Amino acid sequence: MSLKSLDPRVTRLNLPEGEVPPMEEKSELDQFETYEVFHQKKDGAAHTYVGPVHAPNEDVAFLFAKEQYSRRFACVGLWIARTENIQVTPYGNDGEIVYDMLRVEEPAQRSEQPEPYEIFHLKKRGKAHAHAGRVMATSYIEALQEAKQQFGDKGPIVNVWVVKSSDVLQSAEEDKDMWTTVPDKKYREAIAYKVMDKITKYKEAHKNTPA
Repeated sequence: MSLKSLDPRVTRLNLPEGEVPPMEEKSELDQFETYEVFHQKKDGAAHTYVGPVHAPNEDVAFLFAKEQYSRRFACVGLWIARTENIQVTPYGNDGEIVYDMLRVEEPAQRSEQPEPYEIFHLKKRGKAHAHAGRVMATSYIEALQEAKQQFGDKGPIVNVWVVKSSDVLQSAEEDKDMWTTVPDKKYREAIAYKVMDKITKYKEAHKNTPA
């Protein structure tokens, strides 16, 4: 018998009754962890932040993110990252470049092998962070320095998020068919239903019908 839940995202997992996905690493927590979700609307577009999900592990977080953020909009890819793995700079004011406000020192000497980091920029308060690019670094500080050199002139930039690429669960190229059930997802968009048009048409067809 499947686990029943008021949350349809849980029900669709078809978990056996009484079975709950284990919490990753922090099993002592009595609540799910928070993951941040980045949505890619079309090929070539930057992954843009759309909101958080709460889940016991990243695989379930990805399923929740797919259910919550890709069902009603065109989507070709999702990225998720545990909130605690994202380093955040202070916020600047609109029109400023936050890199100019930071004192990021050059690393003395690389003692480790560089690895990729993903950089996200917030261009204006009230908007969403969008993927600016990837840098190679041995630490978050070095990643921020590399980002400043590579992307710091693409202002205004009021806030920066930095996360290791290895900490980002990314949908693969071969996973794109999970979003191709109907072209352009129009069946999921409320505007495509034209509910009021159907109601008006129904009323016109039945206005002379005896009650």
